[in-house]
Amino acid sequence: MAVDGNWNLTMTTPMGERQATLSLKAAGGTLTGTQGAEGNTAEIFDGTVNGDNLSWKVSITSPMPLTLEFTGTVSGNTISGEMGIGPMGSFPFTGVRA
Repeated sequence: MAVDGNWNLTMTTPMGERQATLSLKAAGGTLTGTQGAEGNTAEIFDGTVNGDNLSWKVSITSPMPLTLEFTGTVSGNTISGEMGIGPMGSFPFTGVRA
């Protein structure tokens, strides 16, 4: 699938730009993998993929316990979309294939 592989993400957040790594694997319409930032890695969940469109969630504990909700589109070796941070709203993210 076009989404499979390792990605380097840049997320725009209320606390400035944050970097993360993302490893994705698609099987049918299901998306699995891991996401890491600042030395912490977590399994993604509720991942779906439909063509070039994908979405997933990841729970983080730092800087505070939150579930981040990502929706995005893959185009070749780039990915972009929105990251929902619960009550704080949605913020853009971009990424490139590692």
